[in-house]
Amino acid sequence: MAKTKRKVIRVGIIGQGRSGYDIHAAHLRRDRRYKIVAVVDALADRRAEAERELGADAYAKHRNMLKRSDLDLVVVAAPSHLHVPVCLDAFKAGHNVLCEKPLARRASQVDRLIAAARKAKKMLAIFQQSRFAPYFEQVRKVIDSGVLGRVVMIKIAFNGFGRRWDWQTLQQYDGGNLLNTGPHPLDQALQLFGSGMPKVTCFMDRAGTFGDAEDHVKLLLSGKNRPTIDLEISSCCAYPLYTYQVYGTRGGLTGSTTEVKWKYFKPGQAPKQKLTRAPLPDRQYCREKLKWTERTWTVPKGKADLFAYMSKQFYAHLYKTMAEGAPLVITPQQVRRQIAVIEQCHRQDPLRRLKR
Repeated sequence: MAKTKRKVIRVGIIGQGRSGYDIHAAHLRRDRRYKIVAVVDALADRRAEAERELGADAYAKHRNMLKRSDLDLVVVAAPSHLHVPVCLDAFKAGHNVLCEKPLARRASQVDRLIAAARKAKKMLAIFQQSRFAPYFEQVRKVIDSGVLGRVVMIKIAFNGFGRRWDWQTLQQYDGGNLLNTGPHPLDQALQLFGSGMPKVTCFMDRAGTFGDAEDHVKLLLSGKNRPTIDLEISSCCAYPLYTYQVYGTRGGLTGSTTEVKWKYFKPGQAPKQKLTRAPLPDRQYCREKLKWTERTWTVPKGKADLFAYMSKQFYAHLYKTMAEGAPLVITPQQVRRQIAVIEQCHRQDPLRRLKR
């Protein structure tokens, strides 16, 4: 029996900057399920580079590319503040859309995009590739196993030390740590939080940035019968200690993007104790010896290139949606909740804008 010919997804990429070129084009040019046929960029040297390296048609204006009828997918990797209007243009032209993060600045904008996609009968996908990060998958696996008991708190830190002076430090371009980096850990955090809208408490500051958007974020998510989630996204942390820490009633977890450690005790093996109101003998403190079970996970060699692996996984799932009709793993409704949290953060702790 002859093999069925695999469908090839024809792609146009809007934007050839850090995301459009270094992430999307870098993966798609090697993935035989996709073919880059067109790109858009305002810079002539980037258009020439795309024509030379990718064999793609290059356009200076995105509306010119959107006139094409042979595109199966439009990847929107334009500057952040242009994501919403460019996506709307793509839907109006009748295209499926994959948008880079952040999808939008406000939840109402996400609603507009969802409505536009529905009206056009086209797909709206969002590039939240960190959902497929190996370390996150491992953390989730340990939590779901139940060995840590009830999870009381989850701490997530996407921290480091660095100064920035590019366009992504400006509020007018939807810059700042919360919209630039935040969609990655916040997507993970909301998956671990569970359904529903959390209570949001946020503190933001400017430290080493040359722009007017925040480069330090402290975000707390809480809710009834939910773990408290403590999320930091800071560019003024010279001594980052961890990416994840999990506090549970039977143990805990700590880890980075390359290694995760966790330990727990089994209730049946723990010393039997009971509450006493009387003073302990000889002024003792409560002490006991628990038998810990300890485990370590190290990122496999094939998953060590984090960005390449996450892109590979994301585009593999997207192909199943586009070619086989599988549902999106990451839905616009999920991302809407993320944007709603970000919007609350900006409302709680607004920072003064620079004068133009």
